[in-house]
This record gives sequence, C-alpha cells and structure tokens, in this order.
Amino acid sequence: MIHFERTHTIDAAPDAVWAVLGRYMHIDEFAPLITSVDALTEGEDGLGSKRRNNFENGTSLVEEVMAWKPGKGFTVKLSDMAAMPLHEASSEVRITPTGGRSKVTWTFDYRVKYGPLGWLMGQTVMKMMMGKIIDGNLKGLADKIRSSRGV
Repeated sequence: MIHFERTHTIDAAPDAVWAVLGRYMHIDEFAPLITSVDALTEGEDGLGSKRRNNFENGTSLVEEVMAWKPGKGFTVKLSDMAAMPLHEASSEVRITPTGGRSKVTWTFDYRVKYGPLGWLMGQTVMKMMMGKIIDGNLKGLADKIRSSRGV
C-alpha cells in the first residue's frame, strides 16, 4: 500500500471541526470536487455509514465508515471506484487539538493496479492528484468552519 498524508491547522476548536466533519453525508458542503452525495445507509452517521460521492467529472465512488471516533475523526474504505486505477483504498481524517486550534490530518492509503508500472504511477501521478484533492478538501473544510462561525 502507498501512504499519502496532508495536514492543515484550522483556527477552531476540535468540536467546531467535528461539527462539520461529523456530518458525514454532507462532505459536498466543503469538498470542492464533490457535487453531491447519495446516502446509502439510513440513520445516524457512524460505523457502517455508506455514501456515494458524485464528482464534477461524472464519476463517483463509495465510502464506508470502518472506524468512527466522535470528535476525533473517522476511517473509510473506498469501493465502486471504477474511474480510478486502484485495487483498494482507504482514508482517515483525524482531528488533534493544538493550543485552541485543530490540526486536521487527512490520509489516503491505496494499492494501484498494473503491477510495477502501477506502483510507479501511484508514487508520482496519483500522489500529485491526491495532493490537490486533499489540499482542496482541507481548505474547503477550513473555509466552511470559518463561514459557519461568521468570521
């Protein structure tokens, strides 16, 4: 598996960050490339919740919550990702308090198809692509929290 990680410090307490992240079925409110979300499970967000993220380019993927730690983060497993050259992928979002602010860490672990060539593609092109996506998500998250607080 290839591991990729980005962090961003947000000028807000962890509970304010969780107030946005914990609304699992609403990632489209801050992730710039996601145009809409289809809830694939009913009930309260948490362990086992599934959503389909629909992207602006017409593709989609499914994320299922594998670990749910209220106020601290969650881990998802990705599936139905035909548009991506991946065998498997997972992602984790963690919130760490840091002096009245929050350090948000967003990881992406993945295994690329196509053997050694795929591994090379995963280390180069995929890391660049995922960096742009995760950076956009983290910036969007910070902007959403800022606007929610009226700052």
